Amino acid sequence: MRRPRPLDHDPESAALSDTQQPAVSGDSGATFRTLRNLWPYMWPAERPDLRARVLWASFYLVLAKLLTVGVPYFYKWATDALDGDRQGLEWLPLVLAGAITLVVAYNVARVVSVGFNQLRDALFARVGQYAVRRLAYQTFVQMHALSLRFHLERRTGGLSRIIERGTKGIETIVRFTILNSVPTLLEFLLTAIIFGVTYGTYYVLVVALTVVAYSWFTVKASDWRIGIRREMNDSDTEANTKAIDSLLNFETVKYFGNELMEADRFDRSMARYESAATKTWTSLGWLNFGQGVIFALGMGAAMVMSAREVQAGTQTLGDFVFINALLMQLSIPLNFIGFVYREIRQGLTDMEEMFNLLSVRREVQDDADAPPLAVATGAIRFEDVRFSYDEGREILKGISFEVPPGRSVAIVGPSGAGKSTISRLLFRFYDVSAGRITIDGQDIAHVRQDSLRAAIGIVPQDTVLFNDTIAYNIRYGRVDATDAEVRRAAELAQIHHFIESLPEGYDTMVGERGLKLSGGEKQRVAIARTILKAPPILVLDEATSALDTHTEQDIQSALSLVSQERTTLTIAHRLSTIVDADEIIVLRSGQIVERGTHRALLAQGGLYAEMWTMQREASEAEETLRRAREADALGVVERRAPADPLERTRQEL
Repeated sequence: MRRPRPLDHDPESAALSDTQQPAVSGDSGATFRTLRNLWPYMWPAERPDLRARVLWASFYLVLAKLLTVGVPYFYKWATDALDGDRQGLEWLPLVLAGAITLVVAYNVARVVSVGFNQLRDALFARVGQYAVRRLAYQTFVQMHALSLRFHLERRTGGLSRIIERGTKGIETIVRFTILNSVPTLLEFLLTAIIFGVTYGTYYVLVVALTVVAYSWFTVKASDWRIGIRREMNDSDTEANTKAIDSLLNFETVKYFGNELMEADRFDRSMARYESAATKTWTSLGWLNFGQGVIFALGMGAAMVMSAREVQAGTQTLGDFVFINALLMQLSIPLNFIGFVYREIRQGLTDMEEMFNLLSVRREVQDDADAPPLAVATGAIRFEDVRFSYDEGREILKGISFEVPPGRSVAIVGPSGAGKSTISRLLFRFYDVSAGRITIDGQDIAHVRQDSLRAAIGIVPQDTVLFNDTIAYNIRYGRVDATDAEVRRAAELAQIHHFIESLPEGYDTMVGERGLKLSGGEKQRVAIARTILKAPPILVLDEATSALDTHTEQDIQSALSLVSQERTTLTIAHRLSTIVDADEIIVLRSGQIVERGTHRALLAQGGLYAEMWTMQREASEAEETLRRAREADALGVVERRAPADPLERTRQEL
């Protein structure tokens, strides 16, 4: 099997092989790597307007911090003025040094500081949301770029929850890292300078010890809470997965009357979430309490020192309230540093699985210089193709055949013979282990996947529709098709009259996975979708095997119309649908055991003839049973309604 090609680490390429890379862990190295990866989204090179917003937001942020540190001075001066002490206010004009004026100035400064902070947030809002959108888009693209193997092993509900939490975590990290961490450090520095210059080194020492102890406790406690948060996330993902899985299988739950069992499974998952969430909030309470104790001790020490100096006459009452106000002012960013750290760590935890998705490498990748597929005639060749889903279990064992341009080749065989694997390899959902597949002589492993899939149309056995209108599902074959083209495709698929009979016509919603439509109606929508796509190559993957005989005959006529003048590969279950194929290939255990026309294979008396006989006998038995039921029903009607009027009257009496 081809090895996945290595990819670079550009966040825009985010490529993946279906092997997991190491998760984003809680260590500082992983944290800095994550922040480094996020930097292009916070400072987007392709958006100078957003860069300008970042600069203006930073400018207003610095202004707000300078005002924040300066606000306590107005409080100090107002207190001294009220106390009759004008020492230190000589530089102010008398009209500005009044107590009332200083009180007003204090509050105005507070309002302006808040205004700058809100202006900063408003400017940065678009930057943060742009980063969230880009990363969410990248993750969504990544999910569609991963191989079929990856999606067969994952749960849709769990994936949606991972992406939801991951995008929220991204918003938290992008917002807090660029807008709050550096400015808060700036405020610490300004506060330390003020204390050192005005009151001496002892005050600086008290503040420094308080900050260090507070930060150390916050980091340790937050690290402890990470494990609890991860447990809560796992429980939340499990509960959401079970809920979505149960709702997607609503009919199956009803068939077996297992509503209570499903509710009990969901409740058990929610019970684990309840326990983990309770631990999360309890641990948060202890964290906040510890932070409060540490800061109270530091503030108490500084206030005692100031009170003693006021009593000694070396400080004014204004100095006492200034120190109190400055420390209270410091408590806000100090508490915010703890909040930022917790949020970043929790955001990293929430993003952990999302980054795992972004670090999975694509199993099927285009070559760097892969050209688009150029389809001239649509000839398909399988050349000694071998393939294994898992090592040690080979599914296809040296398959070789050709579908000439405009001709029809059918592949039949028992269950597990490898029929559907052939269609998956043709669409390049997987790369072959050995050999090659060509279209018009071009190895499909060396052309662009989008061009390959654009050249092939498929009508699958199980048609799953989007929960949207009938028109949307038909137009999915070619999204730029006009309404007239959609209607023409529906007419060719023999479903137009049915759609017109519906109250809302083409605007009728089909429900989750198309469950409001019958099997035959969904197949006709799939045929119309393929007609609209108009591909040169057509794959019919057991398109009628799940339908009743009457519906199958109607669908078969539509399929015959679609396949005219197209290279057609049919994966067949019912042999009656492929008797007119130009060639029939019979698979058994991943190998071709017979090939030829319908008549030639019957004449051989091999596996195909055996399968034909078994299906014909089953069809005859089904037809006999149907006629017997019709005859029985007719007899009941006749017994209930005698033709003789006298007999009818006697029965009525």
